[in-house]
Amino acid sequence: MSQEVITYCRICEPFCGMVATVENRKLVSLRPDKEHPLSQGFACPKGIAYTQVQNDPDRVLYPLKRQPDGRFTRVSWDEAMADITERLRRIHRKHGGDGIAVYGGNPAALNYSHALWMNVFLKALGIRHFFGPGTQDTNSRFVASHLLYGSLFTVPVPDIDAAELVVILGANPAVSHGSLVNMPRMMDKLHAVTERGGRVLVIDPRRTETAREFEWQPIVPDADAWLLLSLLHVLFAEGLADQRALATQATGARALRELTAAFPPEDTAALTGIPAGVVRDLARQLSQKRAVVYSRLGTCLGSSPTLANFLLDAVNLVSGNLDRPGGWVFGNPPIPLQKIVAPLMSYGKWHSRIGSFPEVMGMEPAANMAAEITTPGKGQVRALIVSAGNPVLSTPGGGKLAEVLDQLELMVSIDLYQNETNAHADYILPGVAMYEREDFPIFSMGLYVQPFMQATPAVVPPAGEARHEWMVYEELARSVLPETLRNAVSQVREKGLGPTPRLMLDSLIRLGYAGDRWGLRREGLNLDTLLQRHPHGLKLAERPTTGQLHNVVRHRDRKVHLDHPEIREEVRRLQARRPDPDYPLYLIGLRELRSENSWMHNPPALRAARPPHAARIHPDDAAALGLLNRGRVRLVSPWGAIELPVLVTDEVSQGVVAVPHGWGHKGQGGWANANRDGGVSVNDLMGTRPSALDPLSGMSHLFGVRIRAEHVPAEPESHAVAALEAGA
Repeated sequence: MSQEVITYCRICEPFCGMVATVENRKLVSLRPDKEHPLSQGFACPKGIAYTQVQNDPDRVLYPLKRQPDGRFTRVSWDEAMADITERLRRIHRKHGGDGIAVYGGNPAALNYSHALWMNVFLKALGIRHFFGPGTQDTNSRFVASHLLYGSLFTVPVPDIDAAELVVILGANPAVSHGSLVNMPRMMDKLHAVTERGGRVLVIDPRRTETAREFEWQPIVPDADAWLLLSLLHVLFAEGLADQRALATQATGARALRELTAAFPPEDTAALTGIPAGVVRDLARQLSQKRAVVYSRLGTCLGSSPTLANFLLDAVNLVSGNLDRPGGWVFGNPPIPLQKIVAPLMSYGKWHSRIGSFPEVMGMEPAANMAAEITTPGKGQVRALIVSAGNPVLSTPGGGKLAEVLDQLELMVSIDLYQNETNAHADYILPGVAMYEREDFPIFSMGLYVQPFMQATPAVVPPAGEARHEWMVYEELARSVLPETLRNAVSQVREKGLGPTPRLMLDSLIRLGYAGDRWGLRREGLNLDTLLQRHPHGLKLAERPTTGQLHNVVRHRDRKVHLDHPEIREEVRRLQARRPDPDYPLYLIGLRELRSENSWMHNPPALRAARPPHAARIHPDDAAALGLLNRGRVRLVSPWGAIELPVLVTDEVSQGVVAVPHGWGHKGQGGWANANRDGGVSVNDLMGTRPSALDPLSGMSHLFGVRIRAEHVPAEPESHAVAALEAGA
């Protein structure tokens, strides 16, 4: 029997609407939902191909236990959990929460029950060693928000629908479809800007897929802070600053003006590669138009990422475009988001054992993982739980991490696949796939430009013996309780009582401004009515709510703070940078349309249309180094070296090398197609020492890393043929 279920994709932030076709309780196909109010029939290739993840024959469907020879064998849940909980209890009794670590991957953040109960587990066991991709992608943005607005999670979004000028700095929405903003069909909105006579300018070291469709201004990698300082210099020096905005919205404007006085664009042109006249003209246009400067990973992954994000918001404010139509605005979440995230929104309450980095939302740098496992003393990690992540490929120094994982007394992974990280685990536990769970994007509610709500039921039941992650975390948390209390809690659960993620979600919806307040608002919503009456989702407003800065700022004076000693110190650190002549090139990352970190490399539909993993190099650089298209190159940084094929292309600026991240499959995992494509891990070129990380956020430096490239001679034909025959 065939049926269609309205749902939405949770691979990335746009949450595009989908229609799932189900036959005999099995997902057989996905197509874009034309009735979805925001995505309106759009979905990317990854979303359509998710059926092949759901039904992947390589997927882990039963608990697996690693044997002494490294192979995994199937065991029962009872056997696995009995051993895991006993060992976890023993470690916790001896070392407390400081001896246990958790790594939660990106998919965990887009799974509300997983994220909520993972944090319950951390709090229950007193765990400080919490690692995640935030220190590879976003935490610098959050720390900048903390300094500016007094809240890590106050993150502005671009009001493109009303903009006359959109500047995209270090972002590629043609591939990412928008990041840290919930805006399906973002490219359509950008094209609408130019169609109504506006301008879209993409500033990037690479002529990205987005830049190919609009104006492109190349920039030297890792030079965003220099550019933003010069834009602020021009805005102040030429009398273009919006004095009313500075007086009503901010404090510290004079200090910011003094800080940026030393950075005229004539002085920074050699550092950014952007002529002074271009910078001055851009600053003038930003002050004269409804304009917004939007950025993402390009500004978050450089050597001064918190500074860059701080300055970006300052440019939007000083030019008069913060909290204004067409500018840098704030979402209006229809659930009391601040109440639920407030316990998670700490900064600097404690500092990491390695490098003394301030915690960000309870998180320490993932680059510290290997050192935390190997460094003796109080707080040494003895047990590691990884859910929905592959840090051996996604963090700097993954090769070193892989070497030390076997030193752990316990390692457990909850995942869909056997990957390069959990190949070292004692147990791999099968988690549920995206369409096997009910869901709601709790943590993204504040990132919708137009307030919007959509909940989805589970489309199909869990395959095999897959189990919801929140249930696993709850059982692990229960295991460390005293026996009497543990038994009492178990009895409550057996009766179907006690708190659940669903109950918490329903309460949040009811308490929001669109909620029913448990029947007090007749037309209000709860989780069931949202699922039943609005399966395609519900748009709560046509336009973003502007003029609400005082509602989202958490500083006591309700103003944006532009003067911080930390920022002044970061400017001094920026000025102290010196190039190393041994590493004359810049390495940048790039996101591929048919790839998502490391976990979507197995579906055949994506593999067939994806280019091979390779380094993109400008023709002039290739000629100077004697590199041939499809030949091989060795990339060397101060921290490591990788060897991979070359794609010679003028899409990258001269002096720039671009390599996609997430690769490096070496046959350790259980995914056949991913292993066949292999590739190398670009993160092997990144530093893990504290001096290589952003001091304010613990962010890894992953963009604009200095490297050199070396020609790799071609193998003699006889050797190449022998290698091919051996592989066959």
